[in-house]
Amino acid sequence: MNALGRRLRREILSAGPITFARFMELALYAPGLGYYERPRVPGRGGDFFTSVSVGPLFGQLLAFQFAQWVDAGLPEGNVRFVEAGAHDGRLAADILAWLDRRRPDLLARLEYCLLDPSPVRRAWQEKTLLPWRRRLAWAPDIASLGAGQVSGIIFSNEFLDALPVHRLAWDAAGRTWREWRVAVEGETFVWRLGAADAEAATCLPGVPGELAAVLPDGFIVESAPLAAAWWRAAAAALRRGRLLTIDYGFAGDGWFRPERPQGTLRAFRRHRASVDLLAHPGGQDLTAHVNFSALEEAGRAAGLRTEGLLRQGQFLTRILAQTHARPETFEPWNQQRVRQFQTLTHPEHLGERFQVLVQAR
Repeated sequence: MNALGRRLRREILSAGPITFARFMELALYAPGLGYYERPRVPGRGGDFFTSVSVGPLFGQLLAFQFAQWVDAGLPEGNVRFVEAGAHDGRLAADILAWLDRRRPDLLARLEYCLLDPSPVRRAWQEKTLLPWRRRLAWAPDIASLGAGQVSGIIFSNEFLDALPVHRLAWDAAGRTWREWRVAVEGETFVWRLGAADAEAATCLPGVPGELAAVLPDGFIVESAPLAAAWWRAAAAALRRGRLLTIDYGFAGDGWFRPERPQGTLRAFRRHRASVDLLAHPGGQDLTAHVNFSALEEAGRAAGLRTEGLLRQGQFLTRILAQTHARPETFEPWNQQRVRQFQTLTHPEHLGERFQVLVQAR
């Protein structure tokens, strides 16, 4: 076992089997040991491929849309962009570079805040974003911003899918959920089925009566109370502006599709997806699909209105139409940028895989 594996093993031997949420928390975020505490290069040379790794166009389109929203709703005074899950700051750099070239007036009144508790990741971000140091701020988490303190945009890209989740299995006989926990046998992590954690039960997809009668025994779903709590805190922090996330996930009853009896949790390593979730703690990415219905409900309860839940292809194509209406405000197009746009929006690439939830106050 590596150092992180030994730490997990000690915790399990001391306190008994742990939830997968706890295992995932340490596997991804344990200081100095977790997967996201080590330099990662998304793209062909890494473990996964993201919209940011396609090229700078993704950030430029977001920057254009953010500027449009600010012009329409916050024409005067200071503005904050708050990004969660910035990792090494590449998306922030693409957004800030576009503002620097095209909207220096907005950049002059902008504070770009990165939410990150990790000193390691903050050092990466500071290095990437050095040209815009005067415009930057950091906070450890969304709750530390305080209620009603953000006029602007709070956003994330592929952040919520990496927040820890509980892994639950349907007990057909009792028509209830049980929880898969992580135990240890010798040097190997193994699954143990037990009672569902009280926190996990608060964020489960509802099971209609007619579905409960036929849902197969052992059918697995994920519960993400941390994602819902993050969205509630972000909604509370937003005084005026937009809250949005770009990620893969479902709304409604997408969780209960017959082709997903083992849930959506996956491990990624060297561009290969795996269901061996307990292998290589700290050495592989762990992700689960986002429950967009739960996020939307949390935002509405906090007074936000939903402006759209769109496929990434639809969302970026709408921004493209705005840039065509005002070609002098956007970058000139060339073959390379056209290829980037096709990758970001085509259904067989990233256009259908990701969804964009936008809520506003």
